[in-house]
Amino acid sequence: MSGTSVNEAVKTLGEEDAKKIKRLLERGVKIPPQPRVMQELFKLLQQKEFDIRVLSRVINQDPGITAMLFKVVGSAAYKQHQPFETVEQILHAVGVRQTANLVQAVALAGMGDIKKNTRVYEAFWARSQAVAQIAMLIADDRIAVCNIFPDQAYLAGIFHDCGVLLLLQRFTAYCAEMHLGEPGRWVDLADEDRKFSADHCVVGYIVARHWHLPDFICDAIRYHHDMSELGMHASRTMVAILQLAIEIYYREQRIHNAEWDRVKEEVLPELGLGEDSLPEFVDVIIERFHMAQH
Repeated sequence: MSGTSVNEAVKTLGEEDAKKIKRLLERGVKIPPQPRVMQELFKLLQQKEFDIRVLSRVINQDPGITAMLFKVVGSAAYKQHQPFETVEQILHAVGVRQTANLVQAVALAGMGDIKKNTRVYEAFWARSQAVAQIAMLIADDRIAVCNIFPDQAYLAGIFHDCGVLLLLQRFTAYCAEMHLGEPGRWVDLADEDRKFSADHCVVGYIVARHWHLPDFICDAIRYHHDMSELGMHASRTMVAILQLAIEIYYREQRIHNAEWDRVKEEVLPELGLGEDSLPEFVDVIIERFHMAQH
C-alpha cells in the first residue's frame, strides 16, 4: 500500500473541491509522495503476520524519522511506557499500528524545504508540532469520552495544516498575502480563496488521502475550520481535539485566537468539557506539554 493515487483521492471530493484541486495541480502545486520507509512499512503491515524485528529495521533505515519518533514517545501521553531505548520497545509498548501512525506523522514533518522563507518554514513546523503534541495530550486525557487515541491525534495535528505548507512552497506571494511572517497571524480561508483560488483544508485532505491516513482523520483535516459540516462521529471529535489544541497553543503563546469564540460552543461538549472546567484542564495540558519539552 504505497498510498492512494492523487487522482483517486480527488474523486472522493465534492465537485467544487475537485475542480479547485485540479486547478491547483495544473498550476504546479505538488503533492508529496510517501517516503520509501513508509511504503515498506505499510507493505509489511498488510501481511497477516509481521515480525517486529523486521518492522524495527525498516524504521531504523531513516535516522531522521527514528530520532523524531523517540522525541514524540517522550511525551507525557506515553509516560507509563518510558524510557524507550529501541524502536522494538516502542513497537511492543505503543503498538504496531499506533507506531506506524507516529512514523507517518514524523515522516511528513521531515519533508520539503523552503529556501526563501526559512524563518516562516521553521515557525510553521514549530506550530504544527506543538499543536500535534497538545492534541496528543488532550486525546490521552479524554480517551474515555472521545475514543480517539494519542497517535491518531498526533497524526491529525501534524497533517491538519500541511496544505498551507504546499501553497507556501508553490506561490511566492502566499507568505506575504496570508501574513504568515507576522506573530499570531494565520491563514484566513476567505482571503486564501479570493487571492489564490485555493483552500489549504482541501489540499491537506488530498495529501492525507494520498498518504493513506484513516478516513476519519482525512475528513477532520478537510473540515477542521468547519466542524458544523460533520455529523456526530469520530471526525467531528477529532476536529474538536484539534481546535482545542490550537486554542491551548495560542494561550500558551499569549496570542488571541479569534476562531475560538466561534467554535467553542461546539468543541467543548464534544470533549465532555464546560467553560467552568476549561481553565483547569488547560493548565494541566500545558504543564504536561512543558514536561515533554525538557
